[in-house]
Amino acid sequence: MDEKWNVFVEDEVAFLHRSWTGNGIYEASFSPVPGGGWRISALVVESDPSRYRRSSDQYDRMMVELVLSGIVLGEPAVDLRAELVALTTQESGRTDLPAGVVEHSALGLRSPR
Repeated sequence: MDEKWNVFVEDEVAFLHRSWTGNGIYEASFSPVPGGGWRISALVVESDPSRYRRSSDQYDRMMVELVLSGIVLGEPAVDLRAELVALTTQESGRTDLPAGVVEHSALGLRSPR
């Protein structure tokens, strides 16, 4: 029940779906970087409000990076986690949200701190 995301890759596209609904929320296209590696070159975000309530481009960019870094790659992603908490606090207007609750609600993970 704690897993919030299902992620799979086809060719150079990572598909990020919510685990409980199966709804596809993000499609991140990757391009090779000169000298090695890959970067996100395009991002498609679900726009149907019955499937996903968008908040901002900044939040969507951060969430894709955080899911890929923190869940798929298992990195600590401390800066991205802090950005998640800051954006959630800002967008909700609440200052009493514990970081661990915000992270678990969005990611289904415990903070590595």
